[in-house]
Amino acid sequence: MSSGITTILYHVTDLARAKALFSTFLGVEPSTDAPYYVGFERDGQQIGLVPDAHDRAFTGPVCFRDVPDITAAYQGLLAAGAESDEEPHDVGGGLKVASVKDADGHVIGLRQQP
Repeated sequence: MSSGITTILYHVTDLARAKALFSTFLGVEPSTDAPYYVGFERDGQQIGLVPDAHDRAFTGPVCFRDVPDITAAYQGLLAAGAESDEEPHDVGGGLKVASVKDADGHVIGLRQQP
């Protein structure tokens, strides 16, 4: 398991437009292409597009770090002063994600592999 940032998600309003732009930018076609998520793999990095920007109060990307125990990591960040953004939950296939916000409103993502 990597100890660095493994996934960067961009919350977008127009998935088709973002997919075309990121395909050009990254120089690869999506490895995952669904109405709810478009993902690209480039040099071991996952770049994802999620079509929910109209539901979110921010427009910046969210970086995710893989952790072995998402509940413990999430609780640890809350204890350190973070605010809950998204509680740990399964997004399919046993992959779990969660996110918190720091004191300045930056979103920090956690990801636990199945």
